[in-house]
Amino acid sequence: MSEQQANNPLHGVTLEQIVNSLVEYYGWDELGIRINIRCFNSDPSVKSSLKFLRRTPWARKKVERLYIAMQKDKD
Repeated sequence: MSEQQANNPLHGVTLEQIVNSLVEYYGWDELGIRINIRCFNSDPSVKSSLKFLRRTPWARKKVERLYIAMQKDKD
C-alpha cells in the first residue's frame, strides 16, 4: 500500500495547499482562465474556493490535475 502512495503526487497534500500553490504560481486571473469556475473569477478567495471544491468533485479533479501539471513544469 505504501508503494501506491509513493506514486501518488497528491499524497500528503491538502486541498488548501493545492489552492494556495496554484494561486501563488498562476495568480487568480490566470487560474480563472485555466479553470473557468466562478470561485476563481468572481471575488476569489481561498476560503470560498475550498468550500466549492470540497463539494464539487469535477472541479476538484480539474484543480488537482492542474496542480500535478504545475509540479511537473516546476521540475
